[in-house]
Amino acid sequence: MAIAVGDKLPEGTALRMGADGPEEVALAPKFAGRKVALFGLPGAYTGTCTTSHVPSFISAMDALKAKGVEEVICVAVNDPFVMKAWGDSTGAEAAGITMLGDASGEFVKALGLDFTAPPAGLYGRSQRFALYAEDGVVKVLHVEDNPGVCTTSGGQALADAI
Repeated sequence: MAIAVGDKLPEGTALRMGADGPEEVALAPKFAGRKVALFGLPGAYTGTCTTSHVPSFISAMDALKAKGVEEVICVAVNDPFVMKAWGDSTGAEAAGITMLGDASGEFVKALGLDFTAPPAGLYGRSQRFALYAEDGVVKVLHVEDNPGVCTTSGGQALADAI
């Protein structure tokens, strides 16, 4: 069952690139006592993810911060090497977006927001979504019906809903 407004975000881990290589990141402390925007997408370097979803959060950073968001996190079922390179190439890292790889897809599965699309070569990937949570409780959740579309899950749409 997919996560819903009012639910507590599941515990889990993701990976990021640190100074000495991949580092495990416990997600519960990132959410505890904080206002966080989390968005997930099917994959780094894929069409809509690169041309629309990530740029929408880069351009909405000021609006999100004005709403009290303390951290914006992007998660994809990719390894941390890819997420770091993608964050650098899109400008997401420079904009202050935390790029995390859910390499095993376990966190996305725990959210109930995973999907598989064999014709596109996507297995166990994240649906396109954006959420806002306070102290780990989901207050706003936007999930796209189609992974190739970024309308309700975009950065400004999330900022407007907070």
